[in-house]
Amino acid sequence: MPQTIQILPEQLCNQIAAGEVVERPASVVKELLENSLDAGATEIRIEVEKGGKRLIRVIDDGCGMGRDDAFLSLERHATSKIRNESDLFALHTLGFRGEALPSIASVCRMLLQTCARDGGEGWEVYAEGGQIKRAGAIGMPSGTSIEIRDLFFNTPARRKFLRKDETEFGHIADIVTRLALASPNVQFRLLNNGRPLIEVYRQTSLAERIGALLGRPLLAELLPVDVDGGSDLKLRGFVSQPSIHRSTTGAMYTFINGRYIRDRVVQHALLEGFRNVLVRGRYPVAVLFLEIDPALVDVNVHPTKHEVRFRDQRLVHDFITNTVRDVLRPSGWLKESAPWAEPTESRLTERDDYPAAPAGETARDYRKEVQESLQLYGRTPPPSAERPFHLPVPSESRAFADTAPVASAGGFFSSLRIIGQYRNSYIVCQDGNDLVLVDQHAAHERIGFERLRKQFLSGQIERQALLFPVVIELDFREADQFAGQLEALDRLGFDIEAFGGKSFVLKGVPRFLSQTDAEQLVRDIAAETALVGKSVLAEDSLDKVFILMACHGVVRANQLLSIPEMSALLNDLDEVDFSAHCPHGRPVMIRQSLPDIEKMFKRS
Repeated sequence: MPQTIQILPEQLCNQIAAGEVVERPASVVKELLENSLDAGATEIRIEVEKGGKRLIRVIDDGCGMGRDDAFLSLERHATSKIRNESDLFALHTLGFRGEALPSIASVCRMLLQTCARDGGEGWEVYAEGGQIKRAGAIGMPSGTSIEIRDLFFNTPARRKFLRKDETEFGHIADIVTRLALASPNVQFRLLNNGRPLIEVYRQTSLAERIGALLGRPLLAELLPVDVDGGSDLKLRGFVSQPSIHRSTTGAMYTFINGRYIRDRVVQHALLEGFRNVLVRGRYPVAVLFLEIDPALVDVNVHPTKHEVRFRDQRLVHDFITNTVRDVLRPSGWLKESAPWAEPTESRLTERDDYPAAPAGETARDYRKEVQESLQLYGRTPPPSAERPFHLPVPSESRAFADTAPVASAGGFFSSLRIIGQYRNSYIVCQDGNDLVLVDQHAAHERIGFERLRKQFLSGQIERQALLFPVVIELDFREADQFAGQLEALDRLGFDIEAFGGKSFVLKGVPRFLSQTDAEQLVRDIAAETALVGKSVLAEDSLDKVFILMACHGVVRANQLLSIPEMSALLNDLDEVDFSAHCPHGRPVMIRQSLPDIEKMFKRS
């Protein structure tokens, strides 16, 4: 019988391993930076050209390597991080598998230069496609420099799947940001095509590093977290107040023992802490570091080590959730009587179907069904609070007193007899003998959506200049995508200019949105375009932006309306198409017939 099982060549094994370790240029940067941090570096310089496709160079001042270690580092499963099986359950380093360098070397042209702190002379090793071509002694300061050129040059099929240079660099900037947040005592400098984009010096506190990377205005809105939970659990860092939120999970930075992770248990626990105080489909800003006994967590369950497995996941989950709640409670966002669903055991199981959306996905993509509630729009403002929206009242409605119940004659909605408002969210009307409830937010959302689309198609979106321009700082991936959309956004009624780096200045907005949170809306549109990855004017993504704009600029639930304002809203509803549903697909009204009501009262 012929032999069918063969041992694969070493070079092919390295390329297969590279498929797990090296997904894109950002994966290379991650592995090299983790090695630099494990080597005790205090200064790290990252140079990138063409999004990392042409060049990635990482230079550090770490402990360096001697001649023998320089060669061994390019062998598979060669590492200085572990010695025996027990070390796998007491990990204190970022990298330990010993696959990164040989896997990377197998798909690029690599130049490794290194010098040990007590070694005297440095060593240089040059490899192409995993094969060492030359080596020799060189003079250099202590530390290591690794240069990666022509990534995937020998695997063109994989190179073909790389994205635009700007997109790939955005992923690299994300990696540098995460690792820089985890190491405030290390200086990071990132250059793209020779231009410095991230430059943070050694800082003494996490707060200083957050201010340098994420912006000082954001830092002022964060709440500190520093809790020792016993049982080898500690949680420190910062979480945002519920008034500060994002449309994706991209601003949730979670770390375990200094390692960045995107674990679903941790994300679910964090979102559970914000439950009932955050808008559904919105996500907090968080930079949290969980310290746990390494023996209680397995970080080796995923090739990229982004997911982990806890020995007691319920303990960790409840600790994070309760800590976040305790931090929010003194700020006045939580009440002691808040109806938290208890116990956690009924919500958290060993299954993996946690409701937290994956990083970079919006709630609309993740949850196909439409779900909205009164909590969606924050706490009910006191009756004396100034209303942020004022509906234009038609001339025929101005004569109505607050007791005038009938809207002007015309279409169906304007012919309804207005009885009043229920819970400041639903307009109660009468149609003949039937009772009609109109969702004021859904109704105004459909009106705003249709008007925006009509004005856009006619090229006549009305705009209004802001009295005080707003400077908005995005993350690198959003900024790269957003910079290419400024002309498209101008057609949508936004007056936005680049302000250097990843900052933009907002000078004007569509008139329809003049009384809403323009900065938050621009952030959401930036996240939407970064997710879609193409022009907001593309046919299949334009409606998403209109829905987003309409949702921001309309009457909310929990908002008191006068009778003339309710009448104006119903009149406007008759003037748009598809008025029976909001752009998300929710019904604008429900009808209850008189026989049904009498049946409920046992009168039939």
